[in-house]
Amino acid sequence: MGSTKFMRPKEETNGGEAENPRKLVSPNLYVANCGPAVGLTYEAISMAFSQFGEVRGVHAADDSGTRVIVSFSSEGSAESAFNAFNGRRCSQLAGRFLHIRYSVPRPSSPARGHDFVDVSLTDEELNIPGLHLFHDFITPKEEKELLAAVDSRPWIRLAKRRVQHYGYEFCYQTRNVDTTKFLGGLPSFVSPVLERILASPLDDAATIKLDQLTVNEYPPGVGLSPHIDTHSAFEDKIFSLSLAGPCIMEFRRYQEGIWQSDPATSKIMHEENPESSTNFLRKAIYLPPRSMLLLSGEARYAWNHYIPHHKVDNVKDSVIRRASRRVSFTLRKVSTGPCCCEYGQYCDSQR
Repeated sequence: MGSTKFMRPKEETNGGEAENPRKLVSPNLYVANCGPAVGLTYEAISMAFSQFGEVRGVHAADDSGTRVIVSFSSEGSAESAFNAFNGRRCSQLAGRFLHIRYSVPRPSSPARGHDFVDVSLTDEELNIPGLHLFHDFITPKEEKELLAAVDSRPWIRLAKRRVQHYGYEFCYQTRNVDTTKFLGGLPSFVSPVLERILASPLDDAATIKLDQLTVNEYPPGVGLSPHIDTHSAFEDKIFSLSLAGPCIMEFRRYQEGIWQSDPATSKIMHEENPESSTNFLRKAIYLPPRSMLLLSGEARYAWNHYIPHHKVDNVKDSVIRRASRRVSFTLRKVSTGPCCCEYGQYCDSQR
């Protein structure tokens, strides 16, 4: 798969009227109602279109999984495929009606840079200090037991997902916890996870104490906005266990300050990193089911993490569809004082 974005060619005009777009030929075809989300592999798509000439590649047109770019070596081959397939049922592609337009590479914006980021499979590939990913942290049997345990308890419904809180309730308006409102100890069903953390190969594993658990349920395609967990709310280590469906988690380190004053309250509030900002480093990692992600040090205090709102993720040479919900267990230690980290640029206690 390629990482180039495509767009429809600009229509030429003749006497003020646009010519028939079908005459604006390019070697690239934008094909809708076609892709891995509807059960069509890139190999099958390439084979179907190759009868009209050499296919240089088949690429995802966007993150839907239902639209692709078919790139031919010549405009003539693309025009033949357009004439044969556009608006018609394709027997070679599960009888689907294909909707096709000509397409050209979208110019890269100097301000935005590239739109895609390579996805790492291990923390070594990602190379962010303080980030660790443990594959198969729990067994499939333990995963089923954890899911059954939370499904037997009441959920709190947010705009796009459901959550449960244990130990202390997390307040999304302030991105903090009220330490005066203790909900009780962590539930017994999470004990095997806590024991495995204490037995992990981390240098200080035996001294780790966690007292807050947030369970998030993400429906297919739902992600999480970019953010850094409030420094003063929690101590250094944050653990996140992925259950059921997989996802990609992206990390961004912004070079500019990310805290701003709220004139209405005269308080320092966290600014969700605006998409208009361009001065940041960007990395991504694939989180498979039953994996445990640990954020500590630089990864915890200086890098924003977020889950793109995708139904289909491109991982290396594979396309992975988020066909089921994803449930995460986020385990933290509530802090009772200000943060004294070395990342003051990103710290609510030091700005």
